Amino acid sequence: MIRNIQKIGLLLALTIGGALTGHSQIAKERKADKEFETLAYIDAISVYERIAEKGHINTSVLQKLGDANYFNGKLTAANKWYAQLFESDYPDKDISSLSSEYYYRYAQTLRAMQDYQRADQIMAEFAKLEAQDSRVALYQANKNYRESIKEMPERYQVQNLEINSEYSDYGATLLENKLVFTSARETATQSKSRIHSWTGESYTSLYTSEINPDGSFSEPEKFSKDLDSKVNDATAVFTSDGKTMYFTRNNSNTSGRKKRNKANESLLKIYKARLNDKGEWDNVEALPFNSDNFNTAHPALTSDGKWLYFSSDREGTLGQSDIFRVAIYELGGYSEPENVGSVVNTSGRETFPFISEENLLFFASDGHPGLGGLDVFVSRINADGSISEVTNMGSPINSSMDDFGFYINQTSGKGFVSSNRQGGKGSDDIYFFKEKPCEQVITGIVYDNHTQAVLKDAKVILSDAMYQSVDTLYTDAEGRYRSKSKACGVKYRLQAVKENYTPVELVLQPERTNGERVVNIGLDPIMEPVKVNDDLFKKLKLQPIYFDFDKSNIRPDAAIELAKVVEVMKAYPTMKVDVRSHTDSRGNDAYNMKLSDRRAKSTIKWMIQQGIQADRLTGKGYGESQLLNNCSNGVPCSVEEHQLNRRSEFIVTEL
Repeated sequence: MIRNIQKIGLLLALTIGGALTGHSQIAKERKADKEFETLAYIDAISVYERIAEKGHINTSVLQKLGDANYFNGKLTAANKWYAQLFESDYPDKDISSLSSEYYYRYAQTLRAMQDYQRADQIMAEFAKLEAQDSRVALYQANKNYRESIKEMPERYQVQNLEINSEYSDYGATLLENKLVFTSARETATQSKSRIHSWTGESYTSLYTSEINPDGSFSEPEKFSKDLDSKVNDATAVFTSDGKTMYFTRNNSNTSGRKKRNKANESLLKIYKARLNDKGEWDNVEALPFNSDNFNTAHPALTSDGKWLYFSSDREGTLGQSDIFRVAIYELGGYSEPENVGSVVNTSGRETFPFISEENLLFFASDGHPGLGGLDVFVSRINADGSISEVTNMGSPINSSMDDFGFYINQTSGKGFVSSNRQGGKGSDDIYFFKEKPCEQVITGIVYDNHTQAVLKDAKVILSDAMYQSVDTLYTDAEGRYRSKSKACGVKYRLQAVKENYTPVELVLQPERTNGERVVNIGLDPIMEPVKVNDDLFKKLKLQPIYFDFDKSNIRPDAAIELAKVVEVMKAYPTMKVDVRSHTDSRGNDAYNMKLSDRRAKSTIKWMIQQGIQADRLTGKGYGESQLLNNCSNGVPCSVEEHQLNRRSEFIVTEL
């Protein structure tokens, strides 16, 4: 009996103790929830992890542990908790009740762990839940994204900068010979009030490091005491003259402390500062399109200083954050912000834009298919402001972790990228990169456009941007040509010529691809053989040959067309041509006669310089003496009708 009473007493003690322990863990979870709700993620993680170690695990704890790490870019830790959320058993598990965004976050962390097979499986589940999400459309259109990225040539050599700290360093840019970047390197020396509860590190400041002649970096120091604040200062960009800067800062009051909105948030804003005559940065002002109710951050300038790009989650955002832009007016002020559109922006995060001198837009995204976390992507900003197709920058610019804050000088091929990839020194590190030496061979097949038959002995001329020949090739029995090794990243012109075919010229835009660059060329046969009195302008279907107003020099666009006449004359060694230049009736008759004669002689001179013997060319100007319509002096005509009379003729006089 006594033994049974002892057993009952022990059981009651264990039960009461377990209940007390359970209540204790619930209280701790509530404390962690408060930390989480106030965005004190590091403190929340600490408490959640302690109660998880005690076996207190439920959906909410796993979600928030995953989120707090995910929002800090700690993708390995986030994957641990998201994996438990999806794969483990726990009392209130109900995957069907989870927000669809958890599927996407879990997939992203799986990519970070390079478990791409499982990541794709989770993305397939996400697609069932969010069929209309732009991220789903992008992944379904690029199911072989990993193979495509893997096949991209590794154009850059990357190395960790020696000046990185054990904390966050990111967002590098250049100001003359100085590196300007964002850092939380003061973390170890700061009081608790100066530690950001989101990251567990100090508020960030702008730092600078001088680049020495040998390429090493001096010890970093604060960029400007005038700008240093009590909140986060980050991601600076400078105008080309170095006298105006834009940067990111938490919304702050006149005393420099955080200013919070009604939701108790201190959001990000873009500020502007100017360099005064004393070399100090002053006149700090928040840009007018900021708001207390949304983030506006990470400014980027076009090289001409006319456009400012930035990241924001303002109204009109397609996802969690988008790339926007404003025009900068010469007399001051800015246009209304405009979203750059769905070619760039997705339902995910697009951020950290950068514009190169060649008008390429680089940005970080976790919405486009990538290797994991944020990847760096590139697109071209066209002359009309539209954005071309987006391309992943590939490895080693991108890793399976977060990669962002891209900067490049395209002339030197050198730049910087920020990343929290494995092997770094701190939370985020700055990496220096430079382009690898690059050579390419231009090769391809010349063929008949009508029959698709390959063309033997076709002449292929490779020229530089200034029309200077750098290689002359002839196709073999299989119609193939192959150049010598050429430098990458150079604009080339490729011209193919074959007797009884209309010559073709292609402009090859700069491309940095090591190895072979394949360019196949189709030629259209001249349906009727060339004969005496033919006008080669009509026979070759040339584009109009224009001259600048009151000028007779050969423009580059005219040279493209004239080169086709030259190649036909080379294909017919005995051919002689009479060059005839005509004007419309506008202007003085005598003046038009002299102008057209100068242009005819200028055309002949250019053709001689391209290798045509002088005795094979004759010509003169006819002014307005041979109009093709009734648009003579005093007759009202449209621009198009006058244009018909402004022409060049290339009459075959001998064969």
